[in-house]
Amino acid sequence: MHRSGQRQSRGFSPGSAHTSGKRHPHGGGHPHGNAGAIDYNENPFIVIWEVTRACELKCVHCRADAQTKPDPRELTHEEGMELLDQIYEMNNPMLVFTGGDCMMRADLYDLAEYAVKKGMRVSMTPSATPNVTKEKMERAKEVGLSRWGISLDGPTPEIHDHFRGTPGSFALTVEKINYLNELKMPLQINTVISRYNYHSLEQMAELVGELKAVMWYIFLLVPVGRGQADDCLTSAEHEKVFRWLYELGKTAPYDIKTTAAQHYRRVVIQQKTRENLVHKGEIRYEDSISDTAYLIDGLKRAPKGVNDGNGFIFISHIGDVLPSGLLPIKVGNVREKPLKEIYRESPVLKQLRNPDLYKGKCGVCEFRFVCGGSRSRTYAMTGDYLESEPFCVYIPEAMRH
Repeated sequence: MHRSGQRQSRGFSPGSAHTSGKRHPHGGGHPHGNAGAIDYNENPFIVIWEVTRACELKCVHCRADAQTKPDPRELTHEEGMELLDQIYEMNNPMLVFTGGDCMMRADLYDLAEYAVKKGMRVSMTPSATPNVTKEKMERAKEVGLSRWGISLDGPTPEIHDHFRGTPGSFALTVEKINYLNELKMPLQINTVISRYNYHSLEQMAELVGELKAVMWYIFLLVPVGRGQADDCLTSAEHEKVFRWLYELGKTAPYDIKTTAAQHYRRVVIQQKTRENLVHKGEIRYEDSISDTAYLIDGLKRAPKGVNDGNGFIFISHIGDVLPSGLLPIKVGNVREKPLKEIYRESPVLKQLRNPDLYKGKCGVCEFRFVCGGSRSRTYAMTGDYLESEPFCVYIPEAMRH
C-alpha cells in the first residue's frame, strides 16, 4: 500500500513527465467493434446516467451540488429499465452510471446486470465512501461491469481530502483501489485538475501508476455547481498541462483520457505534426480517424472528437436530458419523449453538433472539427454555448492572416 507520508512534493514542471514504463493496450472497445460507423447526429458514442444525486461527500467542485439523501423524484426501477432499452437501441453506446454516489441507489446492480446481459458495455464511478464495500466490489465483478472509475484528486491526504471536503477520504480511496486490484478489476482513476492540485501533477502521475490504473481520466475544471471560476487554470496553464500530458502519454503504463479539455486534441495534433507523424492542413473529423483519433481519445475508441451534445449525452436522476452534466441546459426529459428523439431533434443539440456555428476564434479555427473547445466551460463563463473556449491560447490561422 502506498504510504502518503513519505511522498515529497517536487512541484509540477510541464514537459517533464516523470512516470516511466511502456505503454500497453488495454482490453475493451465499442460493443459493435466498428466505432468508425457512428454518426453523432443520430447516436451518441457515450451516455452518462446520473442514477442518483445522493452522496455523503462534500466535494468543493461538485457538479451536481449533491445531497445527502436520494431525491424522491428519481427515475423508478421500471423507468430505469426502460431507459436502458432506449439507450441500447441507439447503436448500443458506452454507458456510465454516475451520481452523486451511484452506490446510494438501491437497485444499481439490478440495473447493471440487466444492461450487461443485453450486451452493453457498462462502467460506473462511485464515490469512495463506506458504501463501497468488498461485497459490492465483488458483486460488480460478478455482474460483469467493464471498469470501475474512482476519484482521486491529489497525491496526498492534505490535497485530496480538502478537495473532497471529507477527512479520511484519501486513505479510504487507496484502500478501495487496493482491493479492486486484488479482484483484478480494471481501474480508472478520475482526477479534476484545478488550482488545488496543479502543482502536484507529477506526483499524481506517479501515484496513478503505483495504483495500477489502466486509465487516468483527467477532467479540467468547469465552473458549474460548486465549482468556481477562480479555481480554474489560466489559458497558459491549460496549455502547459496538455503538453505535459502528451509527453507523459508516451511512457505512462496507463492510458490518458481528458474531459472538458477538447483543446488537448489540438495540442496532440500539433505535437505530432512537429514530429512529422501527421500532415498539416484543414483537419476534419474524417481526416483524423486514421492518423490521430486513437491518440486524441485516450480510450482508443472514439473515431472522432466527442463534445457536449455531440456524441455525448447526459441523463439526470429525474430524467432530464442535458448535453452533458457540465452544461446545464435541459433539452428534454425521458419521461416525456424517447431519448433518441430528444438527441436527434433538439435544436440545441443540433447547434452543438455543428462547429461551423461556433463564434469567435472557435468558429474559424482549423481544429474546430476535432476540438471545438469545451462547450460546457464556454457556457459557464459566457452564458453562450456557441462562444469561444475561454481558456485556449491558440490563435487560428484564419485570424493570423
